[in-house]
Amino acid sequence: QVQLVESGGGLVQTGGSLRLSCAASGRTFSGYAMGWFRQAPGKEREFVARITWSGDNTYYADSVKGRFTISRDNAENTVYLQMNSLKPEDTAVYYCAADNWGSGSSSNERSYNYWGQGTQVTVSS
Repeated sequence: QVQLVESGGGLVQTGGSLRLSCAASGRTFSGYAMGWFRQAPGKEREFVARITWSGDNTYYADSVKGRFTISRDNAENTVYLQMNSLKPEDTAVYYCAADNWGSGSSSNERSYNYWGQGTQVTVSS
């Protein structure tokens, strides 16, 4: 089992920045690929970003490419999502997730085995 706890959400103005954190506990964190997803009101959950177990490879949804950066610190069992140039359409609950297949580029939420409870990000216009 892996337990995931997100933090860092909040209210920010358009153009602002936030950094989300996801702290993991339980089984060996470093073996998992980690992903961030989000769900806006009335919409399905969507892929945001993924990082492989080593941190060598990252993948992004087109909607956030160039604005968001995913990173990880395996010594601290934490994955981050730096969000810059935020837009109102980025408003959503953000979830981190762990995939026990540590490589690959999967953006399919069914690939992920463990999920956090989510943190709210609200971008005001």
